[in-house]
Order: sequence, then C-alpha cells, then structure tokens
Amino acid sequence: MGNKLRISLSFVFYMLLCSNSATCQPSFVKDSLDKYVERAMKTWNIPGIAVCIVKDGKVVVSKGYGYRNVEKKLPVTDQTLFQIASNSKAFTGTALAMLEKEGKLKLDDKVTSFMPWFKLNDDYSTKEVTVRDLLCHRIGLKTFQGDFLNWGSNLSRRDLMNKMSSHKMQYPFRYKYGYCNGAFLTAGEIIPLVTDTSWDDFLKYRFFTPLKMNRTSTYYQNMLNDSNACIPYTLVNNKLTVLPLTNIDNLGPAASISSCVKDMANWLLLQLDSGRFNGANLVPFTAIQETQKPQMLVNQLSGMDPSKHFSAYGLGWELSDYHGRKIIEHDGGANGFVTAVGLVPEENLGIVVLTNTDANWIYDGIRKQIIDAYLGVSYRDYNALFYSFNEENVKEDSKSLQELENRVAKMNSPAIPINSFVGSYVNEVYGKMEIKVIDKKICMFFEHHPNNIGKLDFMDNNKFRCTYTDVTCGVKEIPFSISNGSVDFCIVTVNDFIDYMPYTFKKIK
Repeated sequence: MGNKLRISLSFVFYMLLCSNSATCQPSFVKDSLDKYVERAMKTWNIPGIAVCIVKDGKVVVSKGYGYRNVEKKLPVTDQTLFQIASNSKAFTGTALAMLEKEGKLKLDDKVTSFMPWFKLNDDYSTKEVTVRDLLCHRIGLKTFQGDFLNWGSNLSRRDLMNKMSSHKMQYPFRYKYGYCNGAFLTAGEIIPLVTDTSWDDFLKYRFFTPLKMNRTSTYYQNMLNDSNACIPYTLVNNKLTVLPLTNIDNLGPAASISSCVKDMANWLLLQLDSGRFNGANLVPFTAIQETQKPQMLVNQLSGMDPSKHFSAYGLGWELSDYHGRKIIEHDGGANGFVTAVGLVPEENLGIVVLTNTDANWIYDGIRKQIIDAYLGVSYRDYNALFYSFNEENVKEDSKSLQELENRVAKMNSPAIPINSFVGSYVNEVYGKMEIKVIDKKICMFFEHHPNNIGKLDFMDNNKFRCTYTDVTCGVKEIPFSISNGSVDFCIVTVNDFIDYMPYTFKKIK
C-alpha cells in the first residue's frame, strides 16, 4: 500500500506541476528554442522573427527576435506587425462557414446567385462554380495563375474579379488543385452581399475585436503608419535589401491581413477550443470543423516526411497527416515576409512563425521543429536541412544569372534597330505594356504596376535580359518574335513564386 500511495502522490504532484503549462513543455521549447531561432537568423540572414506557441489552452511562448528595422536597431516584439499574407485565407474560410451556420448562404450555392456578372473562362465553369469551389482551389486554374496581374497592382477588387474571365483554364473544372488568390478574393467579396458590412469590417467585428486582436488590420495604410511594424527585406546578391511595403488591399480576402504573434495566439486558441475564446462561443464548432475538413486532394506525399501520406485543402487550411496526427496549417508570403501557422488539434497545440524577409525557408522549419518536439519525434535539424536545399537553389539561380550576364556582355546587336521594339503592347489578361527608350536603354512599363519597370539588355536571337525594378519579380529572359523587320510580340515572365504563367504581349503600334 505504501508504494501505491507514493506512486499516487507522485502522480498528483506531477499533475499539479503540469497545471502550469510553462513547466511541462518539451526541453527544446524550454531550453533550446531561443538559441535555435537566433542561429537560424544568422544562417539565413533574417532581420527579425516572432514566434508564438499555444498549448492546452495557454500561451506558452510569445516573443520576438532580432530587428523590425535593422538600420535603426528597432527590436521585434510580440506586438510587432508583419503582413501574414495568405494566412488571411483561414479567416475568410471561417467567416463564410459561420455565415452558412447563420443561414445567410450555403457553401454549395452557385457564385452567380450572388454575383450574376461573375464569369470564368468557360460557360460550364461559370454556371457551376460554388462558394466551396472558390475556397478550396478547384476551379481549373494553375497555382498562382493571374498573380502577375493581381499582386500589388493598382486594380480594385471588382476589377480583379472581372479579370477572372480572362484566365484560361489549365485543368478541367474540379479536376485538379490549383492555388488561386483571385478565387479567394471572390469568395470573400460575397460577404458584403449577404450581410450589412464589408469583408474588412466583418473580420474586425466578428473576429479581431472579440478575440482582442487589437493590433490586427486588413489595411495596408494601417501597417504603413504603425510605429511597431516591420520593414520588409529580401536578399539581392546575398545582401539584405529593403523592400517597399506592398499594398495588397485589393486581394483582401486572400492576403491583406497584418498582425502580430500576440494577436495570432488568440486566433489559435479559438481554433483549438471549438470556436470558443475566454468562455464565449464566437464561432460554431461545426463551422470550425467544416473549414478543417479535406475538400480537395492536393497531392500524395513522399520523400522528406515519409510518415505523411496525403495532403489536402480545406477552406483556407492545408491538411495532412503526420506521425498519426492531423496537421492543419498554412503559409503566407508577401514581398519581404514569409509566415507560418500550424495546428495539431490532438495535441491541443498551435504555432505561429512570422519573419520579415522573404528569402528564407526556416519559417516552416521552426514550425516543424516545434511540432516534432511536442510529438517526441527524433530530432532532425530543419535549419541545416532546409538551408542545404536552399544553397542548391541559390547555386542554380546564380548560374542562370551569370549565363544571362555573359550573353549581355557579348554586346551583340539586334537584327532590327532598337527603336523598332518601342511601342504599345497588349495582353488579354494583363492589359497594356509600353516599351520606351530611357537613357538609351529600352524599358517595359506596365499599366497596372507603374512602379515596376523592366530594364532590357539585348543578348542574342531576339532575346533580352529583363531586370525588374521590383526585385521580387526577378531577372528574366524575354524573347521577342520578329517578322518582316517588325516586332510581333514578346513573352513576359516573372519569378515562379509570383506566377508560373508566361504572358504574351502583342505589339499593337
């Protein structure tokens, strides 16, 4: 009896000890997280990172590392704002699932029942597309298709939705997953049609205010004017480079939220507590379940995570299995920011990682490292693993850039006078582009991105190297088609992480 009593008392003592969540965290979180993050920041040349972890209904980590502004040495805190980009999508998906439970709409309603003017590129898809289709990326477009036009452009939300009809389907309708920001924008803009408020205000009054997310906003101007907001950075020739903050208000429901880890922790608590926060029922649990239910297969997995067997998309969430647990997560990427959110409901665990440079993969690595620690998975250093992958990519990119530079250095001349390339061009999706001579060099000026100029250097075979002033668009080879001494068209591309599609601009005068 004595041994049993001691065991019972030990168990009671352990449970009392573990009532303090901070005490019972894995050793990686308690003892190594700070050093791990700081080491990763040096490896990747990241100015600032913010991390939060919620476990068993409590916030156990909420802190910043490094600088939100390197030049002024201003530190990142847990209240520092980052653009969370596509991590906005879960808010939109949850909002629409809530509205279904409130009887305002059905997720399987046809989009044209709310927007009779809405069109996709073929009549069948236009007629059949539902709110659910928009929210799980199965309308037939390729991943990122249209984002050369959408991202950071001067078009309105309605303009971008009208442009959806010009994007040619790459897959049969509902046949294959294709990540589509324009679709999420359209879904979110149904909210003002079934309520008395905009998407922006719906999120403010139904999520941000009751969740005490007092620093969170959907507006670019709010972050631009905030004294505790990050400056975005990237790497150019391995040098940390400041980027302008990108205005993505026009993509609102897909991407425009800015937030901090202190606020995002409350979003995690809501998701993990069946839609409750501080005892109040803010979201019906059935709505939470609907967003976290697989709606569209993304792929069957193999390779780096052999314990994962599938990946699917819910309504604003990416879903997979990992060591027998359901993983609910999403990434976000904007100019100068990459961010990660992760939920492991069976462990009552949530994680947010925010970074203020877009030239890193460790935002995902930190999330994975924390999940592994809580699951008791054998340690593997994602920082070292991801950086080794990244180095191979950097080498390939450097090689490609050098090849372009070598071709420019040969000082070849085009077959027709350089002024023959000057003129007006048009693409049926994007719109207009002008080529002008600036300082004896021809440059591309884009109608909907007036601050992004493509500076052209001739290489050979009617091909130019294009160096974009928006460095996130990259340095690309631009081929021109010439017949009878005149330019017919050119093919414009940008970096794949913006848009995989080529855009043919026809010369019209």
